[in-house]
Amino acid sequence: MLIPPDTVLIFAAASVALALAPGPDNIIVLTQSALYGRMAGVMVTLGLITGVMVHTTLVALGVAVIFQSSVIAFTVLKLVGAGYLVYLAIMAFRAPATPVDQAQAPRTPLARLYWRGVVMNLTNPKVAIFFLAFLPQFADPLRGTVTVQIFLFGAIFVLCAFVVFCTIAGAAGFLGTWLSNSPRAHVALNRVAGVVFLGLALRLVLAER
Repeated sequence: MLIPPDTVLIFAAASVALALAPGPDNIIVLTQSALYGRMAGVMVTLGLITGVMVHTTLVALGVAVIFQSSVIAFTVLKLVGAGYLVYLAIMAFRAPATPVDQAQAPRTPLARLYWRGVVMNLTNPKVAIFFLAFLPQFADPLRGTVTVQIFLFGAIFVLCAFVVFCTIAGAAGFLGTWLSNSPRAHVALNRVAGVVFLGLALRLVLAER
């Protein structure tokens, strides 16, 4: 057996705790779900876990070491990510009020929300470095190929994160449904989302390896 059951349980518990801990990913799921509905949060979640799959692959192949060892690569990627977050903040600040009639409310394409999650996850170099430090801790060379074990741990993390983020999306979706009856409240929520995006951008700019 590549991964013992007790190791799976420990890793899954750690993954759930990490997904629940306040951070950029679950904050984005929360705000987008409240603004655009539960399905929006699910699509952002799918985008985020797609990014996790890419990071897992990079760790398994050893590519993530580049971001840990190269100042230039780390800086360029985090500035790209910060720039994208600033763009999202501007769009949120400029968003109009949603009509009370939800049938006439402007909707953000689900595909755009999905790619929003992908881009946000992939342009955060700290995620790559985190997975580089986190996943190998649970791999045991004596039990088989480490690369395969890392992919398995990555799959477990994706499953745990998906369940946690979809739960957050569902809870935030009810908030959004309630707020949608007030255009002013919807504008205020967009402003809050804009501030969140700017805060995440600043956090990313100040991030160190």
